[in-house]
Amino acid sequence: MAAMFSPALHRQRHQFVIDFVKQHKPKKVVDLGCSECSLLKKLRFHREIELLVGLDVNGAKVKKHMYGLAPISTDYLQPTYDQLCIELYQGSVTQEDARLRGFDLVTAIELIEHLTLADVGLFSAVLFGYMTPVAVIVSTPNSEFNPLLPGLRGFRHSDHKFEWTRAEFRSWALKVCLDYGYEVAFTGVGQAPQGQQESVGFCSQIGVFHRIGGRNGCNMLLDDDADDVFSYTLLYSIKYPSLRDNNTLRRVLVSEVLYSAEKLKDRWLEEKTGNRDGTQCQTEEGRDEFLSELCMEMEEQQTGGLISNIFNWKQYVSVPLAVLWSCCPKVCALSGSLSNLRHLLMGNPEVKLSQDGSAVLVAHQEQDQEEEDVDNDLEDSGYAGASHYSHSADFVVTKAR
Repeated sequence: MAAMFSPALHRQRHQFVIDFVKQHKPKKVVDLGCSECSLLKKLRFHREIELLVGLDVNGAKVKKHMYGLAPISTDYLQPTYDQLCIELYQGSVTQEDARLRGFDLVTAIELIEHLTLADVGLFSAVLFGYMTPVAVIVSTPNSEFNPLLPGLRGFRHSDHKFEWTRAEFRSWALKVCLDYGYEVAFTGVGQAPQGQQESVGFCSQIGVFHRIGGRNGCNMLLDDDADDVFSYTLLYSIKYPSLRDNNTLRRVLVSEVLYSAEKLKDRWLEEKTGNRDGTQCQTEEGRDEFLSELCMEMEEQQTGGLISNIFNWKQYVSVPLAVLWSCCPKVCALSGSLSNLRHLLMGNPEVKLSQDGSAVLVAHQEQDQEEEDVDNDLEDSGYAGASHYSHSADFVVTKAR
């Protein structure tokens, strides 16, 4: 079959599910018969999904491939506000488990033909009657297409218990809809050669089921008094980094604050000392003007003047939180408000705040050789209380508290 279809048939089936997810944006998705987790590995990049679950009776195969679902480095370095939790279970689709009830989408891709006909009835009851998802996608081989497959004798796979015609698949699907309150649309992937599509149909036939009443219909059934059943074994569970998690938010915010404060400090030093050729450092118009005015205003209100003290021979440039919040879009977006920015930074060992918590103190060592010589002389003399005044109007250089 690989030579007959481009893209490959299994890729077309997966793309069908992905297109459905893009259109309907389900938050909770479970793939029944997940096997090597290949569909799950594609769905994890669609962050409208918040809970992604796989179920398979072959636990050894799942364990072999489950770590491919772990977050990658980018997920840790650039987390978003999206939430994603992935869970993998070992169990049979003919058994009930309360953890899989009420999902937005359940997929059963090339699964049903691996069940005995007796188990198909149990599967239908569990999937549509107990799990009650909003939508279900079921794909299965279309036996009418088999004569077009070169060299095929019998079923397409040695483990298949049956392969339905289009009429047989339609009969099963319509009965499910009648019994459990769903409606179904029929389609497929893997088109037949030109002129034969109508007579044989798709290579893989697909039924897309929607619960009548949608989410409201599911909620009514989930409110019953049935005892919770947990028959599946949890094999793997992972939560992706999310900015909705306070620990992750603090980590990213602290990193951004330190980076931004360092950049603002460097800009201030360039404006204070000038470039190496003696010219004043050129800055962005508008934002720098606002920055300078804001800092001047804050310094007048909070310090009554500009102070530069040497304490333990270490200097700090004081970057007001108001400046960071107003001039650094990412800091503003992450913190939400100036008061929340201060709250999130308080007590963090990586961030040194001023005594009143209104500014970040960024370590700074004077680059001017003359001042370094003065520092050395002071150190040699044992005098640690020297101070001098700076007349810059952008930032406060202050001692550590």
